[in-house]
Amino acid sequence: MVYDLIVLGGGPAGYLGAARAGREGLQTLLVEKKYIGGVCLNEGCIPSKTLLYSAKIYDSIRLAEKYGVSARDFSFNHQVVLERKNKVVKTLTAGVRSQLQKNNVAIIEGFGEIAPNNAANYQIKVANDFFQTKRVLIATGSAPIFPEIPGLSDGIAKGHILTNREIFDLQTVPPSLIIIGGGAVGLEMASYFNSAGSNVTVIEMLDHIAGNTDREISAILLKNYQKRGVDFKLNSRIIEFGQDSVVYETDGQKNRISGDKILLSIGRRPVIDGIGLEKIGIRLEQGRIVVDQNCRTNLPGIYAAGDVNGLSMLAHSAYREAEVCINNIMGGNDIMRYDAIPSIIYTNPEVASVGETEESARQKGLDFETAKISMRFSGRYLAENEGGDGICKIIVDKQSRRLIGTHLIGNNSSEVIYGAGMMIENEMKVNEIKKIVFPHPTVAEIIREAIFEL
Repeated sequence: MVYDLIVLGGGPAGYLGAARAGREGLQTLLVEKKYIGGVCLNEGCIPSKTLLYSAKIYDSIRLAEKYGVSARDFSFNHQVVLERKNKVVKTLTAGVRSQLQKNNVAIIEGFGEIAPNNAANYQIKVANDFFQTKRVLIATGSAPIFPEIPGLSDGIAKGHILTNREIFDLQTVPPSLIIIGGGAVGLEMASYFNSAGSNVTVIEMLDHIAGNTDREISAILLKNYQKRGVDFKLNSRIIEFGQDSVVYETDGQKNRISGDKILLSIGRRPVIDGIGLEKIGIRLEQGRIVVDQNCRTNLPGIYAAGDVNGLSMLAHSAYREAEVCINNIMGGNDIMRYDAIPSIIYTNPEVASVGETEESARQKGLDFETAKISMRFSGRYLAENEGGDGICKIIVDKQSRRLIGTHLIGNNSSEVIYGAGMMIENEMKVNEIKKIVFPHPTVAEIIREAIFEL
Protein backbone atom coordinates (compact mmCIF):
# COMPACT_ATOMS: atom_id res chain seq x y z
CA MET A 1 0.00 0.00 0.00
CA VAL A 2 1.17 3.54 -0.81
CA TYR A 3 -0.08 6.16 1.65
CA ASP A 4 -1.09 9.62 0.49
CA LEU A 5 0.63 11.08 3.56
CA ILE A 6 2.83 9.82 6.36
CA VAL A 7 3.21 12.09 9.39
CA LEU A 8 6.29 11.77 11.59
CA GLY A 9 5.44 12.87 15.14
CA GLY A 10 2.21 12.83 17.13
CA GLY A 11 2.41 16.24 18.81
CA PRO A 12 0.14 19.23 18.04
CA ALA A 13 1.32 19.66 14.44
CA GLY A 14 1.41 15.92 13.79
CA TYR A 15 -1.91 14.80 15.19
CA LEU A 16 -3.82 17.81 13.89
CA GLY A 17 -2.24 17.50 10.45
CA ALA A 18 -3.00 13.78 10.33
CA ALA A 19 -6.61 14.31 11.43
CA ARG A 20 -7.15 17.06 8.86
CA ALA A 21 -5.62 14.93 6.12
CA GLY A 22 -7.78 11.94 7.06
CA ARG A 23 -10.86 14.13 7.06
CA GLU A 24 -10.00 15.23 3.52
CA GLY A 25 -9.95 11.59 2.43
CA LEU A 26 -6.18 11.07 2.28
CA GLN A 27 -4.85 7.65 3.26
CA THR A 28 -2.80 8.78 6.24
CA LEU A 29 -0.33 7.08 8.57
CA LEU A 30 0.87 8.70 11.81
CA VAL A 31 4.17 7.49 13.28
CA GLU A 32 4.82 8.42 16.94
CA LYS A 33 7.83 7.17 18.88
CA LYS A 34 6.46 7.62 22.41
CA TYR A 35 2.95 8.92 23.00
CA ILE A 36 0.20 10.67 21.10
CA GLY A 37 -0.14 14.33 22.03
CA GLY A 38 3.57 15.05 22.13
CA VAL A 39 5.37 17.20 24.66
CA CYS A 40 2.62 19.83 24.88
CA LEU A 41 -0.10 17.45 25.97
CA ASN A 42 1.99 15.07 28.06
CA GLU A 43 4.94 17.07 29.42
CA GLY A 44 4.22 20.74 28.82
CA CYS A 45 1.23 22.97 28.14
CA ILE A 46 -1.53 20.88 29.67
CA PRO A 47 0.24 19.45 32.75
CA SER A 48 1.58 22.90 33.67
CA LYS A 49 -1.82 24.57 33.36
CA THR A 50 -3.41 21.88 35.51
CA LEU A 51 -0.83 22.46 38.24
CA LEU A 52 -1.05 26.23 37.94
CA TYR A 53 -4.82 26.22 38.31
CA SER A 54 -4.54 24.33 41.59
CA ALA A 55 -1.94 26.85 42.77
CA LYS A 56 -4.20 29.74 41.76
CA ILE A 57 -7.09 28.30 43.78
CA TYR A 58 -4.79 27.88 46.77
CA ASP A 59 -3.51 31.45 46.46
CA SER A 60 -7.08 32.74 46.21
CA ILE A 61 -8.05 30.97 49.43
CA ARG A 62 -4.89 32.17 51.16
CA LEU A 63 -5.66 35.79 50.23
CA ALA A 64 -9.45 35.52 50.53
CA GLU A 65 -9.76 37.88 53.49
CA LYS A 66 -9.03 40.80 51.17
CA TYR A 67 -12.38 39.99 49.55
CA GLY A 68 -14.32 39.53 52.77
CA VAL A 69 -14.02 35.73 52.84
CA SER A 70 -12.46 33.83 55.76
CA ALA A 71 -11.14 30.31 55.37
CA ARG A 72 -9.63 28.00 57.97
CA ASP A 73 -7.78 24.68 57.95
CA PHE A 74 -7.03 24.58 54.24
CA SER A 75 -3.96 22.88 52.83
CA PHE A 76 -2.16 22.06 49.58
CA ASN A 77 -1.97 18.40 48.54
CA HIS A 78 0.59 17.95 45.76
CA GLN A 79 -0.28 14.25 45.35
CA VAL A 80 -3.91 15.06 44.58
CA VAL A 81 -2.76 17.75 42.14
CA LEU A 82 -0.63 15.16 40.32
CA GLU A 83 -3.48 12.66 40.22
CA ARG A 84 -5.76 15.24 38.67
CA LYS A 85 -3.03 16.23 36.19
CA ASN A 86 -2.70 12.62 35.09
CA LYS A 87 -6.47 12.32 34.70
CA VAL A 88 -6.65 15.45 32.55
CA VAL A 89 -3.78 14.27 30.33
CA LYS A 90 -5.32 10.81 29.97
CA THR A 91 -8.68 12.30 28.99
CA LEU A 92 -7.17 14.58 26.37
CA THR A 93 -4.87 11.95 24.85
CA ALA A 94 -7.83 9.61 24.55
CA GLY A 95 -9.72 12.39 22.79
CA VAL A 96 -6.88 12.90 20.31
CA ARG A 97 -6.76 9.16 19.54
CA SER A 98 -10.51 9.18 19.06
CA GLN A 99 -10.29 12.02 16.54
CA LEU A 100 -7.55 10.24 14.62
CA GLN A 101 -9.57 7.02 14.49
CA LYS A 102 -12.70 8.94 13.49
CA ASN A 103 -10.78 10.31 10.50
CA ASN A 104 -9.39 6.88 9.55
CA VAL A 105 -5.78 7.69 10.42
CA ALA A 106 -3.57 4.63 10.93
CA ILE A 107 -1.22 4.89 13.92
CA ILE A 108 2.10 3.12 14.40
CA GLU A 109 4.16 3.48 17.58
CA GLY A 110 7.87 3.59 16.83
CA PHE A 111 10.70 5.76 15.54
CA GLY A 112 10.19 6.81 11.95
CA GLU A 113 13.07 7.43 9.54
CA ILE A 114 12.92 8.66 5.96
CA ALA A 115 14.94 6.05 4.06
CA PRO A 116 16.62 6.60 0.68
CA ASN A 117 14.46 5.31 -2.14
CA ASN A 118 14.94 5.27 -5.90
CA ALA A 119 11.22 5.03 -6.64
CA ALA A 120 8.88 7.99 -7.14
CA ASN A 121 7.51 7.66 -3.61
CA TYR A 122 9.19 8.32 -0.29
CA GLN A 123 9.98 5.42 2.00
CA ILE A 124 9.54 5.50 5.79
CA LYS A 125 11.29 2.93 7.96
CA VAL A 126 9.81 2.03 11.36
CA ALA A 127 11.83 -0.71 13.09
CA ASN A 128 12.10 -3.42 10.40
CA ASP A 129 9.05 -2.31 8.42
CA PHE A 130 8.95 -0.01 5.39
CA PHE A 131 6.02 2.15 4.27
CA GLN A 132 5.62 3.97 0.96
CA THR A 133 4.09 7.42 0.70
CA LYS A 134 3.57 10.21 -1.80
CA ARG A 135 4.10 12.92 0.80
CA VAL A 136 5.64 13.38 4.23
CA LEU A 137 4.79 15.82 7.01
CA ILE A 138 7.71 16.11 9.45
CA ALA A 139 6.42 17.14 12.87
CA THR A 140 9.01 15.65 15.20
CA GLY A 141 8.87 18.56 17.64
CA SER A 142 11.63 19.69 19.98
CA ALA A 143 13.68 18.56 22.96
CA PRO A 144 15.33 20.37 25.90
CA ILE A 145 18.68 22.03 25.30
CA PHE A 146 21.51 20.50 27.35
CA PRO A 147 24.48 22.89 27.49
CA GLU A 148 28.00 21.54 28.01
CA ILE A 149 28.37 22.46 31.68
CA PRO A 150 30.43 20.37 34.11
CA GLY A 151 28.30 18.20 36.37
CA LEU A 152 25.13 18.43 34.28
CA SER A 153 25.09 14.86 32.94
CA ASP A 154 25.86 13.43 36.38
CA GLY A 155 23.09 15.52 37.98
CA ILE A 156 20.54 14.34 35.41
CA ALA A 157 21.59 10.72 35.84
CA LYS A 158 21.14 10.94 39.61
CA GLY A 159 17.73 12.62 39.29
CA HIS A 160 18.82 15.81 41.02
CA ILE A 161 18.59 17.89 37.85
CA LEU A 162 15.20 17.77 36.13
CA THR A 163 13.75 18.84 32.78
CA ASN A 164 10.11 19.58 31.93
CA ARG A 165 9.64 15.82 31.55
CA GLU A 166 10.53 14.91 35.15
CA ILE A 167 9.22 18.00 36.93
CA PHE A 168 5.60 17.02 36.27
CA ASP A 169 6.07 13.63 37.89
CA LEU A 170 7.87 14.90 40.98
CA GLN A 171 6.08 13.11 43.81
CA THR A 172 6.87 15.63 46.56
CA VAL A 173 7.31 19.38 46.67
CA PRO A 174 11.04 20.03 47.22
CA PRO A 175 11.88 22.34 50.15
CA SER A 176 14.07 24.32 47.77
CA LEU A 177 14.09 24.48 43.97
CA ILE A 178 16.62 26.16 41.70
CA ILE A 179 15.32 27.00 38.23
CA ILE A 180 17.84 27.62 35.46
CA GLY A 181 16.18 29.95 32.98
CA GLY A 182 13.65 32.75 33.47
CA GLY A 183 11.57 32.11 30.35
CA ALA A 184 7.92 31.07 30.21
CA VAL A 185 8.42 27.49 31.42
CA GLY A 186 10.80 28.47 34.20
CA LEU A 187 8.50 31.23 35.44
CA GLU A 188 5.41 29.03 35.37
CA MET A 189 7.17 26.37 37.43
CA ALA A 190 8.49 29.05 39.77
CA SER A 191 4.89 30.18 40.20
CA TYR A 192 3.57 26.71 40.99
CA PHE A 193 6.28 25.57 43.37
CA ASN A 194 6.37 28.93 45.14
CA SER A 195 2.64 28.55 45.85
CA ALA A 196 3.15 24.89 46.82
CA GLY A 197 5.74 25.85 49.44
CA SER A 198 9.18 25.59 47.82
CA ASN A 199 11.91 28.13 48.38
CA VAL A 200 12.44 29.06 44.71
CA THR A 201 15.48 30.67 43.10
CA VAL A 202 15.54 31.57 39.39
CA ILE A 203 18.92 32.03 37.68
CA GLU A 204 18.71 33.93 34.39
CA MET A 205 21.55 34.87 32.02
CA LEU A 206 19.80 38.03 30.73
CA ASP A 207 19.20 41.24 32.69
CA HIS A 208 15.45 40.60 32.63
CA ILE A 209 13.00 37.70 32.82
CA ALA A 210 10.35 36.49 30.37
CA GLY A 211 12.48 36.60 27.21
CA ASN A 212 11.07 38.83 24.48
CA THR A 213 8.18 40.06 26.61
CA ASP A 214 7.73 43.84 26.79
CA ARG A 215 10.37 45.01 29.27
CA GLU A 216 8.02 47.10 31.40
CA ILE A 217 5.64 44.17 31.77
CA SER A 218 8.45 41.72 32.59
CA ALA A 219 9.61 44.16 35.28
CA ILE A 220 6.12 44.19 36.82
CA LEU A 221 6.05 40.37 36.79
CA LEU A 222 9.49 40.28 38.43
CA LYS A 223 8.34 42.63 41.19
CA ASN A 224 5.23 40.54 41.84
CA TYR A 225 7.22 37.34 42.33
CA GLN A 226 9.92 39.00 44.38
CA LYS A 227 7.15 40.08 46.75
CA ARG A 228 6.05 36.44 46.93
CA GLY A 229 9.55 35.37 47.95
CA VAL A 230 11.05 34.11 44.69
CA ASP A 231 14.74 35.01 44.48
CA PHE A 232 16.03 36.08 41.05
CA LYS A 233 19.68 36.03 40.02
CA LEU A 234 19.84 38.07 36.80
CA ASN A 235 22.88 38.61 34.56
CA SER A 236 24.09 35.27 35.85
CA ARG A 237 25.88 32.48 33.98
CA ILE A 238 26.02 28.86 35.17
CA ILE A 239 29.60 27.61 35.56
CA GLU A 240 29.07 24.13 37.01
CA PHE A 241 26.63 21.85 38.79
CA GLY A 242 27.60 20.27 42.08
CA GLN A 243 26.07 17.29 43.84
CA ASP A 244 23.29 19.46 45.30
CA SER A 245 24.31 22.92 44.18
CA VAL A 246 24.86 25.34 41.32
CA VAL A 247 27.89 27.57 40.80
CA TYR A 248 27.06 30.73 38.86
CA GLU A 249 28.85 33.93 37.95
CA THR A 250 27.40 37.43 38.28
CA ASP A 251 29.49 40.44 37.26
CA GLY A 252 32.65 38.37 37.48
CA GLN A 253 31.81 37.14 40.98
CA LYS A 254 31.38 33.39 41.54
CA ASN A 255 28.58 32.23 43.81
CA ARG A 256 27.28 28.87 44.95
CA ILE A 257 23.69 28.07 45.87
CA SER A 258 22.30 24.76 47.14
CA GLY A 259 18.93 23.27 46.24
CA ASP A 260 17.03 20.04 46.80
CA LYS A 261 16.12 19.94 43.11
CA ILE A 262 17.25 21.84 40.02
CA LEU A 263 15.05 22.47 36.97
CA LEU A 264 16.90 23.00 33.70
CA SER A 265 14.73 25.25 31.54
CA ILE A 266 16.92 27.20 29.13
CA GLY A 267 15.10 26.48 25.90
CA ARG A 268 14.42 23.77 23.34
CA ARG A 269 15.90 22.64 20.02
CA PRO A 270 14.22 21.01 17.01
CA VAL A 271 14.38 17.20 16.89
CA ILE A 272 16.05 16.36 13.58
CA ASP A 273 18.60 13.70 14.51
CA GLY A 274 18.19 10.18 13.21
CA ILE A 275 15.19 10.74 10.95
CA GLY A 276 17.20 10.57 7.72
CA LEU A 277 17.15 14.22 6.67
CA GLU A 278 20.79 14.34 5.58
CA LYS A 279 20.41 11.17 3.51
CA ILE A 280 17.67 12.63 1.33
CA GLY A 281 19.01 16.21 1.18
CA ILE A 282 16.55 18.18 3.30
CA ARG A 283 17.85 21.71 3.75
CA LEU A 284 18.79 22.52 7.35
CA GLU A 285 19.81 25.81 8.92
CA GLN A 286 21.06 26.29 12.48
CA GLY A 287 19.57 23.00 13.57
CA ARG A 288 16.11 23.46 12.07
CA ILE A 289 14.31 22.39 8.90
CA VAL A 290 14.02 25.28 6.44
CA VAL A 291 10.53 25.84 5.05
CA ASP A 292 8.90 28.45 2.83
CA GLN A 293 5.71 30.40 3.58
CA ASN A 294 3.68 27.34 2.52
CA CYS A 295 5.56 25.18 5.09
CA ARG A 296 7.22 23.25 2.26
CA THR A 297 10.81 22.02 2.46
CA ASN A 298 13.21 22.09 -0.49
CA LEU A 299 12.07 18.59 -1.53
CA PRO A 300 8.76 18.10 -3.37
CA GLY A 301 6.04 16.56 -1.25
CA ILE A 302 7.84 17.01 2.09
CA TYR A 303 6.48 19.53 4.57
CA ALA A 304 7.57 20.50 8.10
CA ALA A 305 5.37 21.96 10.84
CA GLY A 306 5.71 22.71 14.52
CA ASP A 307 8.86 23.14 16.60
CA VAL A 308 10.97 21.23 14.08
CA ASN A 309 11.04 24.22 11.70
CA GLY A 310 12.06 26.52 14.56
CA LEU A 311 10.00 29.53 13.45
CA SER A 312 7.51 29.83 16.30
CA MET A 313 7.89 27.11 18.91
CA LEU A 314 4.37 27.27 20.31
CA ALA A 315 1.59 24.69 20.11
CA HIS A 316 -0.91 27.10 18.55
CA SER A 317 1.61 28.01 15.85
CA ALA A 318 2.06 24.28 15.20
CA TYR A 319 -1.71 23.84 14.75
CA ARG A 320 -1.88 26.57 12.13
CA GLU A 321 1.27 25.39 10.34
CA ALA A 322 -0.21 21.89 10.09
CA GLU A 323 -3.39 23.33 8.58
CA VAL A 324 -1.31 25.28 6.05
CA CYS A 325 0.48 22.05 5.08
CA ILE A 326 -2.73 20.09 4.54
CA ASN A 327 -4.45 22.94 2.71
CA ASN A 328 -1.53 23.13 0.28
CA ILE A 329 -1.40 19.34 -0.12
CA MET A 330 -5.06 19.49 -1.10
CA GLY A 331 -4.27 21.97 -3.87
CA GLY A 332 -4.74 25.28 -2.11
CA ASN A 333 -2.27 28.14 -1.73
CA ASP A 334 -2.33 28.75 2.00
CA ILE A 335 0.34 30.91 3.61
CA MET A 336 1.66 30.88 7.18
CA ARG A 337 1.94 34.32 8.77
CA TYR A 338 3.74 35.08 12.03
CA ASP A 339 2.78 38.74 12.61
CA ALA A 340 0.03 37.97 15.11
CA ILE A 341 1.05 34.87 17.07
CA PRO A 342 -0.03 35.32 20.71
CA SER A 343 2.41 34.47 23.48
CA ILE A 344 1.27 33.78 27.05
CA ILE A 345 2.94 33.15 30.40
CA TYR A 346 0.40 31.51 32.71
CA THR A 347 1.76 32.89 35.95
CA ASN A 348 -0.37 34.65 38.54
CA PRO A 349 -0.79 37.36 37.22
CA GLU A 350 -0.88 36.20 33.61
CA VAL A 351 1.14 37.84 30.86
CA ALA A 352 -0.16 37.95 27.29
CA SER A 353 1.44 39.51 24.22
CA VAL A 354 0.91 39.66 20.48
CA GLY A 355 2.72 41.54 17.74
CA GLU A 356 5.53 44.04 18.12
CA THR A 357 6.96 45.22 21.43
CA GLU A 358 8.54 48.65 21.75
CA GLU A 359 11.93 46.91 21.67
CA SER A 360 11.24 44.90 18.50
CA ALA A 361 9.65 47.90 16.77
CA ARG A 362 12.77 49.98 17.44
CA GLN A 363 15.03 47.20 16.16
CA LYS A 364 13.02 47.10 12.93
CA GLY A 365 13.18 50.88 12.55
CA LEU A 366 9.41 51.30 12.73
CA ASP A 367 7.87 54.69 13.40
CA PHE A 368 5.40 53.89 16.16
CA GLU A 369 3.31 55.32 18.95
CA THR A 370 2.61 53.72 22.32
CA ALA A 371 -0.37 54.02 24.64
CA LYS A 372 -0.34 52.56 28.15
CA ILE A 373 -3.11 52.31 30.70
CA SER A 374 -3.54 50.67 34.09
CA MET A 375 -5.69 47.55 34.13
CA ARG A 376 -7.54 49.21 37.00
CA PHE A 377 -9.44 51.21 34.37
CA SER A 378 -11.32 47.95 33.75
CA GLY A 379 -14.14 47.66 36.28
CA ARG A 380 -14.07 43.87 36.06
CA TYR A 381 -10.33 43.75 36.73
CA LEU A 382 -10.60 46.15 39.68
CA ALA A 383 -13.47 44.14 41.19
CA GLU A 384 -11.55 40.87 41.01
CA ASN A 385 -7.95 41.94 41.65
CA GLU A 386 -7.48 43.74 44.94
CA GLY A 387 -4.22 45.67 44.78
CA GLY A 388 -3.48 44.53 41.22
CA ASP A 389 -0.79 46.45 39.33
CA GLY A 390 -1.45 45.20 35.79
CA ILE A 391 -1.15 47.33 32.68
CA CYS A 392 -2.19 47.22 29.04
CA LYS A 393 0.15 48.60 26.41
CA ILE A 394 -0.62 48.97 22.71
CA ILE A 395 1.73 49.77 19.82
CA VAL A 396 0.45 51.60 16.74
CA ASP A 397 2.22 52.34 13.46
CA LYS A 398 2.27 56.14 13.11
CA GLN A 399 1.95 56.25 9.34
CA SER A 400 -0.77 53.67 8.71
CA ARG A 401 -2.41 54.00 12.17
CA ARG A 402 -2.59 50.19 12.30
CA LEU A 403 -2.40 48.30 15.57
CA ILE A 404 0.87 46.32 15.52
CA GLY A 405 1.25 45.18 19.14
CA THR A 406 -0.71 44.57 22.34
CA HIS A 407 0.72 43.56 25.73
CA LEU A 408 -1.06 42.87 29.01
CA ILE A 409 -0.25 41.70 32.52
CA GLY A 410 -3.21 40.73 34.66
CA ASN A 411 -5.43 37.72 35.14
CA ASN A 412 -7.75 36.84 32.24
CA SER A 413 -5.17 38.27 29.83
CA SER A 414 -4.81 34.85 28.18
CA GLU A 415 -8.50 34.88 27.23
CA VAL A 416 -8.35 38.45 25.91
CA ILE A 417 -5.26 38.48 23.73
CA TYR A 418 -6.75 36.59 20.76
CA GLY A 419 -8.99 39.61 20.07
CA ALA A 420 -5.97 41.87 19.75
CA GLY A 421 -4.35 39.21 17.56
CA MET A 422 -7.34 39.29 15.22
CA MET A 423 -7.06 43.08 14.99
CA ILE A 424 -3.38 42.86 14.08
CA GLU A 425 -3.91 39.97 11.64
CA ASN A 426 -6.65 41.94 9.87
CA GLU A 427 -4.53 45.11 9.87
CA MET A 428 -7.17 47.11 11.69
CA LYS A 429 -6.63 50.83 12.19
CA VAL A 430 -7.22 52.82 15.36
CA ASN A 431 -10.45 54.42 14.13
CA GLU A 432 -11.84 51.02 13.13
CA ILE A 433 -11.09 49.53 16.54
CA LYS A 434 -12.78 52.47 18.26
CA LYS A 435 -16.06 51.41 16.65
CA ILE A 436 -15.98 47.91 18.15
CA VAL A 437 -18.47 47.37 20.99
CA PHE A 438 -16.85 45.46 23.86
CA PRO A 439 -19.07 43.72 26.44
CA HIS A 440 -19.22 45.44 29.83
CA PRO A 441 -17.88 44.74 32.37
CA THR A 442 -15.02 42.65 30.98
CA VAL A 443 -11.25 42.75 31.23
CA ALA A 444 -11.18 42.93 27.42
CA GLU A 445 -12.51 46.50 27.60
CA ILE A 446 -9.03 47.61 28.59
CA ILE A 447 -7.97 47.33 24.93
CA ARG A 448 -10.67 49.82 23.97
CA GLU A 449 -9.62 52.14 26.80
CA ALA A 450 -5.99 51.98 25.66
CA ILE A 451 -6.98 52.75 22.06
CA PHE A 452 -8.78 55.89 23.22
CA GLU A 453 -5.62 56.99 25.04
CA LEU A 454 -3.99 57.60 21.66
